[in-house]
Amino acid sequence: MSDTLSKPRAGRAARMLRALDENGERWLLLVLYGTIVSAISIEVARRFLLSYSSVWGEEVARYAFIYLAWIGASAAVRERAHIRIDVLVSRTPPRVKAAFDVLADLCTLALALICLYWSVRPVVTSLEFGSVTHGLRISMAWFLVAVPLGFALMTFRVLQCLAGDLHRLRTGAAPKAAHSQPIA
Repeated sequence: MSDTLSKPRAGRAARMLRALDENGERWLLLVLYGTIVSAISIEVARRFLLSYSSVWGEEVARYAFIYLAWIGASAAVRERAHIRIDVLVSRTPPRVKAAFDVLADLCTLALALICLYWSVRPVVTSLEFGSVTHGLRISMAWFLVAVPLGFALMTFRVLQCLAGDLHRLRTGAAPKAAHSQPIA
């Protein structure tokens, strides 16, 4: 009986993980865009209607934008939307394209891991010294962690791309078309 109950749960969990993998960054980007627009709109209304502004509005928008940038960078890795010069590569056979993609993935992975390593130190330093934001008076570590989080997500997405590119290199399959939906 427990096997029949666990199969629907496992299927549901797999669907949820697949949806998170396919759209997780998009959902986060949407929430962050909404946060930025809401905070700025509220601040504009307060300034013009009430002749008063708060300290928190500008900080919320700024820190949401920082998260937006780093999570957006991860989404761009997934979509292969970062700047590339592929004039010559685009004219090569699928296996050669895959080999170039593997090389690019390995370089990106190395850079992401180096940056991930070095971006953790400011978070640790912030926690050690207890630095807080000027307006919100909350730990700066919450906002500094956006950088290592972004590089961790990029590392995960590069590993996904690398797995697909290695498969294409072995099989000689043509590259998968980029997602037709825009990132944000």
